[in-house]
Amino acid sequence: MAVKLRLQRKGRRKNPFYHIVVADARAPRDGRYIERIGSYNPMTSPATIEMDRDKALEWLHKGAKPTNTVKAMLKMQGVLYKKHLMKGVAKGAMSQEEADAKYLEFISNKEERIRRRFEAERKAQLEHNLKIAGLDSDTLSAVAAASKAATAEEEE
Repeated sequence: MAVKLRLQRKGRRKNPFYHIVVADARAPRDGRYIERIGSYNPMTSPATIEMDRDKALEWLHKGAKPTNTVKAMLKMQGVLYKKHLMKGVAKGAMSQEEADAKYLEFISNKEERIRRRFEAERKAQLEHNLKIAGLDSDTLSAVAAASKAATAEEEE
């Protein structure tokens, strides 16, 4: 039986939401599946990917083939990197502790990059909204400081 890691569409029209599932390759896209290992929401900014990395790695070791989209998600989540490190451990190129340290470093760097990108997008959106409103960031910071001072005086 050929097993695939793939997306199963949920949600409604023009508002997609996906489950990341392990399914028989012959089963329909939204049909029966073996196990649900995560979810993907492309409607958020940035897109939200929640995945059980250990289950995904377990299924990859069992021989499940990911679709192109799921493979990109596995790569972003670090599952394929962990599989690569586990091959190195099996060959004796490194110890399990070294592999775990490299994996944890990779995950922390990845999450930091995502956080910085999200903050940059949010800042750019705020600047855009201020420009549309006819304000600049200096004016807004002055207004915020004045309102903070007024609130502090009212509390006293």
